Amino acid sequence: MHKKMGFGVFLGILLLLFFSGKALAENGPALNCKSALLLDGSSGEVLYEMNGEEKAYPASVTKIMTICLALEAVAAGSVSLDEQVMVSEAAASMGGSQVYLFPGESRSVEEMLIAIAVGSGNDASYAMAEFIGGSYENFIQMMNEKATELGMQGTNFANPHGLHEENHYTTARDLGKLAYYAIHLPGFLEYTSIYEYEFRPEPKLLTLWNTNRLLKWYEGTDGIKTGYTSEAGRNLVATAKREDLRLISVVLGCQERQAHFKESMDLLNYGFNSFSCRLLHTAGEQIASLPISKGKKDTIPLILKQDVSYTAQKNEQALITEKIILPPLLKAPVSAGDPCGELRIFRDGRFLFSVELQAGEDVEKASWFRSWRKLLKCL
Repeated sequence: MHKKMGFGVFLGILLLLFFSGKALAENGPALNCKSALLLDGSSGEVLYEMNGEEKAYPASVTKIMTICLALEAVAAGSVSLDEQVMVSEAAASMGGSQVYLFPGESRSVEEMLIAIAVGSGNDASYAMAEFIGGSYENFIQMMNEKATELGMQGTNFANPHGLHEENHYTTARDLGKLAYYAIHLPGFLEYTSIYEYEFRPEPKLLTLWNTNRLLKWYEGTDGIKTGYTSEAGRNLVATAKREDLRLISVVLGCQERQAHFKESMDLLNYGFNSFSCRLLHTAGEQIASLPISKGKKDTIPLILKQDVSYTAQKNEQALITEKIILPPLLKAPVSAGDPCGELRIFRDGRFLFSVELQAGEDVEKASWFRSWRKLLKCL
C-alpha cells in the first residue's frame, strides 16, 4: 500500500467518481453552441451541463491529449524536455494550422510542446506523436487507452492533431474529464498560458501567437485550447482562476466568428458569479495517524499533500461530512509522501471526491532487537 500509485491511474479512478453525478446547478446561461460544460477545477464536479454527452468533433482541442501524453513521458523520465525530436516527411507535410517544420529538422521536446500549445501546430503534433509513441499508429493507441482510463466513454481518437475524420469524435463531458486531468499535470498550464513565443528567428521571423484570446480578454485565464474545422465548428476548452476558485469551461460547435470566446466568457462569468470555493483543510494538515508494524516508530502521521476545498453555490447551506479510509495493515519501511489512505468528502450524503492521504514522515524498519523487545513487552 505504501508504494506510490501512478499519477494517471490514481487520477483516472477519481475521475470515474467525480463525473458520476448530475450538474450541481439545474439552471445556467443560455448559450449559442452545440454543447457546453462547466466544472469545478478543484474537485472535477460538474456545475453546469448542456448536451454534455452529444457526439461532437474536437478539432484542435484534440491536442490537449497529445500534450498530456508528452508530459506524462517527461514526468516518468522516459524523455526529457531538452531531448531532440526529429521531424519526418509525414510530419512536415501536414496541412492546416502549422509551425512550418521541415523534414530532418530537430526541435526539443519543450519547443514542440510550445508549438502545439501555442501555435496549434499539426506538424508538431504529428512529430511528437511519432517521437513519444515510437510510431504514429502506436501513439493513437496510447491516446485511446488514456481516454479509456479517464472514463471518456464517448470518445475515439484517430489522430493527434484534430484534422477532421469521421471516426475522430468526443463529447463535452469527455473533454471536461480530459481538461481536469490535464490542468493537474505538472507543466501543462505553464505551456498553455504562453501568449507569444518566438519560434524561429531565421531565415524569416516566425512568432507564435496563442489562438486562445481569453488569455488577454478574460481575467485569470491560463489555458487551455481552441479548435476549428468546418465540420466541428468553433470549440474552446478554457480554464480560469480567481481567488481560490478555478473553473473549467467547455464550449463546442459555435458557428459565428469569435463566438467560442463569447460563449466561454458567458459560461465562466456565470460560474464566478454563482459559485464560491470553500476551504476544508490546508496542505500539510494532519488528518489521522496510523499504526505501523515492524517500524522504529509505532504510528505514523497522515497528512494532506494539497488544500482540500469544494465549490458551492453562493449562500448555499450544505452538510459536509468526511470519511477516512485507511489500509488494514502498514509495514515499515515507509517514506514521507507515500500514499497511505484517502479522505472522502460528501455533500448532503452524496459523494463529492476523495483526496490521497500521505505519510507525514519516514519510518525505518526496526532492528531485530527492538522488534523482539516489543514482542516481549506485549507478552
